[in-house]
Amino acid sequence: MALVEISNLTRVFDVSKPWLNRVLERLPKSLLTAVSDVSLQIEDRSIYALVGESGSGKSTIGKIVVGLTAPSSGSVTIGGVDLARESDRGAVEQTRSDIQMIFQDPYASLNPRWRVRDIIVEPVAAKGGKTDGLAERLLEQVGLVARDAGKFPHEFSGGQRQRICVARALASEPRLIVCDEPTSALDVSVQAQVLNLMSDLKDTFGLTYLFISHDLTVVQHMADRIGVLYLGRLVEEAAPAELFADPKHPYTQMLLAAAPKMDGFGREVDPPKGEIPDPINPPSGCAFHPRCPLATDVCKSERPAMLDLREARVACHHAM
Repeated sequence: MALVEISNLTRVFDVSKPWLNRVLERLPKSLLTAVSDVSLQIEDRSIYALVGESGSGKSTIGKIVVGLTAPSSGSVTIGGVDLARESDRGAVEQTRSDIQMIFQDPYASLNPRWRVRDIIVEPVAAKGGKTDGLAERLLEQVGLVARDAGKFPHEFSGGQRQRICVARALASEPRLIVCDEPTSALDVSVQAQVLNLMSDLKDTFGLTYLFISHDLTVVQHMADRIGVLYLGRLVEEAAPAELFADPKHPYTQMLLAAAPKMDGFGREVDPPKGEIPDPINPPSGCAFHPRCPLATDVCKSERPAMLDLREARVACHHAM
C-alpha cells in the first residue's frame, strides 16, 4: 500500500527582477520550473531514493512532501491527506506529526544554544507530550550514550551530530522521514555507519524514507526503489538491482558511468557531455536531448511520456 502518492507535481518559482527594474529595462518575468510533472508512489515501510545532479529538483520535492513548500500544480497525498488542500485542520495536524525531516548539514540544523536533550524532545514538547527520559532512550538507540543529552552540539563530531538529528526525527514517532542528503557532509566511513543505522531503525520502527541523494552508489544497497531526476523531470524509476544492471535512460547510464568503481583504476571513461540546461529556458521536447548521444528529431520536439518497461518506468523515446 502506498503511503505517499505524488501526482503530476509541478513547482514554478518566480525569479524575476523587482517590478521597477523590469519596467525600466523592459524585461519579461523569469520563471524557473524546479519540478515538472513528476508522478511517483512510495510504499509504506519502504525506502524510495531520489537521485540526480545538483539542481534537478530533489530537495524541492522533499520540501513539498513535508509541507515547507506548496506545489504550483499537481498533488502530494500522505496517508490519503493532501496537506496543501485538505480543509480538515485536525487531519492536517495529525499528518504533519507523522512526518519528520533530516537535513544535509547536521550542525546548521541543530540549535547551538540548546542542549541535546532539549533539541531531541522539542517535537514532543511542542505538542505537550511526555518527555521524561525520552532523549536518553533515543540517544542510546542511535548509538550514543544517555549522558550525551546534557552536552551541546559543538561537542560532537559530524557523524555524531547526524545521529542526534536522527534521534530528534524519531522523537515524535513518525511514519515518514524525508532525508535530504543526510550523509553528503560526512566522511565515507561515517556515511556507511549512518546509512546502516537508518536501515536498522527502519526495520525497528516500521519507518518509510524518502531518501534524497546526488550519488547513486550511496543508495544502491539501501533503497527499495530509485527515481532518477533530470532538470525537474523523472526520467527513470526502477528497483536498484535492475537500475544498476540494465539502466535504460541515457542519463542514468551517464550517471553510472561517472560513479567511482573499485576496479576502475587505469580505465578511461568519457566525461559527461555538456552542461545542465538553464531551467529558466529549458530545451524543447526531452530536456536531456542536448547531451544525449541517442537524440533524434523526435527528441527535440516531443517530451517523452513515462512508460512501463518490464519492471521499470522510463521516459525516453529510444529506451528498449
